[in-house]
Amino acid sequence: MTDETIFDLSTPALILDRIRLERNAERMRDKVRGLGVTLRPHVKTSKSIDVLRILAGFESIPITVSTLAEARYFFANGVTDILYAVGLAPVKLPEIAELIRAGCTLRIILDTIEAADSVREFVDAEGVPIEVLIEIDSDGHRAGVGPGDLLLIEIGQQLGTSLAGVMTHAGASYDCRTIAQFEAMAEQERALTVEAAERLRHAGLPCPIVSVGSTPTLHYARNLAGVTEVRAGVYAFGDLVQFELGTCSIEDIAIGVMASVIGHNRQHGRVLIDAGFLALSRDRGTADLPVDWGYGAVCDPASGEVIEDVTVSSTNQEHGIITARSGEIDFDRFSVGSRVMILPNHACATAAAYDRYFVTEGSERIAGVWNRVNGW
Repeated sequence: MTDETIFDLSTPALILDRIRLERNAERMRDKVRGLGVTLRPHVKTSKSIDVLRILAGFESIPITVSTLAEARYFFANGVTDILYAVGLAPVKLPEIAELIRAGCTLRIILDTIEAADSVREFVDAEGVPIEVLIEIDSDGHRAGVGPGDLLLIEIGQQLGTSLAGVMTHAGASYDCRTIAQFEAMAEQERALTVEAAERLRHAGLPCPIVSVGSTPTLHYARNLAGVTEVRAGVYAFGDLVQFELGTCSIEDIAIGVMASVIGHNRQHGRVLIDAGFLALSRDRGTADLPVDWGYGAVCDPASGEVIEDVTVSSTNQEHGIITARSGEIDFDRFSVGSRVMILPNHACATAAAYDRYFVTEGSERIAGVWNRVNGW
């Protein structure tokens, strides 16, 4: 604990409210416990061992990563059970093998026979065991093999003893708008992935791991029969997309960007801040949701309350532009040199611009600084 407050920081700065983080983490642990499955949080959102300790309740826990930089970082910090949940680029097999030889249980995913051939050839040549999950297409959204596709069995047979299970990510859940749609998508994700696992087993192939998840589908899931583990990431921080999807409240959003007012353009009704798209990201995830928050919600940094009627409506590289939805902005509310807190559309994308979190505990005082890993 220091005497420094968020108002002493040079801007833009990434602020993390530990109280909100802990509340989000506990809520998810309770949810998963009730569903009877293992939680494998996706750390691509936070990329921080300090955040993971909160998510895990200071216990040992498996994780999901999206880069090998994350895998190396978390393994160096004592995490040994890691799923690298991005389709395999064979050029990365030597890096993957290095982590496995060092003692990391690092599993990978793929969805093509070509990638399976690469793994099989590498394993045979190098003598290193690599465990693989086949990615299942449960929603037609991005990648994966259909659970009824003959290719599923062909890939499984090619992998042989490297086959460890199946996984999916129902990214189409972000297109849902009603509770009924979310619940149906969560059940579709579960049912199709379990179906794929059963087809592999029926073909005499091993399939001990059945892994599903996204923050929306996990939030709305009512039954996970046949699933062994669930993955979610953005629940840790929450963001405006999750708020619009109903998985969190505004008061649950745990990170924000502290910015300074650097100018007024009175002729056009604009307030300029020193947080542009490099500080807030280009993500416009709320554009098609019930409320469009522009590039972020504007909050009073002292109270944390959203300032009504205004958003960061546009950005340049180092400039953010705050305007009023009504067209008339109160310039006195945004005096030059004053501070604002911007809540992110997409927590993962916004946090990626920073190498550290300034941690608070429900007040303006900075309780600590937590580093994060970036890059690939």
